[in-house]
Amino acid sequence: QVQLVESGGGLVQAGGSLRLSCRASGSGFSGSTMGWYRQAPGKQRDLVSYITSGGSTNYADSVKGRFTISRDNAKNTVYLQMVNLKPEDTAVYYCNYQRRLLTSWGQGTQVTVSS
Repeated sequence: QVQLVESGGGLVQAGGSLRLSCRASGSGFSGSTMGWYRQAPGKQRDLVSYITSGGSTNYADSVKGRFTISRDNAKNTVYLQMVNLKPEDTAVYYCNYQRRLLTSWGQGTQVTVSS
């Protein structure tokens, strides 16, 4: 079982920046696809971005050009750099690990963007 611990959330004004981190325990990180999802109150959990083991990335249209996902396999950590934040980015952000048939989720970190 892989455990994920997110950090870096907080309260920021519109136009501000935050960097989320997600550290994975256990082995296999370098071979995983890592993703960030978010869930706003009363809404479903949506994919924000993911990065494959080979470094390919994908972004939701709503965050393209503002968010950047990256990974450091030596630190078993994936990052989400968020700039030009908007109030509609307010949500709980979850880290996701996928490798073969194993999927794990972090506990989530709150991001609140004030207008």
